Amino acid sequence: MGQRAAVYTRVSTSDQSCDRQVDELTAFAERGGYDVVEIFKETASGTKSNRTERGKVMKLAQARKIDATLVSELSRWGRSTQDLLDTLNQMAGWKVSVVAMSGMTFELDTPHGRMMATMLAGIAQFERDLLSERVKSGLAAARARGKKLGRQLGQRPKSDKLAPQVIQAVTDGRSYRWIARDLGINKNTVTEIMKRHQKSS
Repeated sequence: MGQRAAVYTRVSTSDQSCDRQVDELTAFAERGGYDVVEIFKETASGTKSNRTERGKVMKLAQARKIDATLVSELSRWGRSTQDLLDTLNQMAGWKVSVVAMSGMTFELDTPHGRMMATMLAGIAQFERDLLSERVKSGLAAARARGKKLGRQLGQRPKSDKLAPQVIQAVTDGRSYRWIARDLGINKNTVTEIMKRHQKSS
């Protein structure tokens, strides 16, 4: 009896089909001597965080019901380099390997696996640095165009929105503590709203 394996396939849009991946991976499993326990088909974009079918694979791994997960390529499994690294580490903790159809086996408790983990961690950090740089660059460009970012001095979007209700409640004889609790705000916010109201009156 060979190793127990789950086949995981994914396409990005509903007009695509997982059938080709399933055919290729089941043939790959037969050649490699894997016993396919279950086949999972997912439709989700590369960056979508909600991967229901992948979650089912990981539950099988956690329950020790499989020894390996077969994928056509790593981009089908991971949403990003960091996500790939995180999930590979989780699978390694359950002694389950992730095997890409190219023949690459990711077992992070082996020297080769640890080397791959180090490389993936470096790439993930590089991606985070690039993202941070793009965000900073975008903010700088926005400021250069004269756009004001974030909440500006004197802006009180929540308290200004609730001010009419606070004023009406005070007029109705409600206590500041009751109003704060009823509206889900701090008592000091109620006080500040009334101070501004009295000044403007």
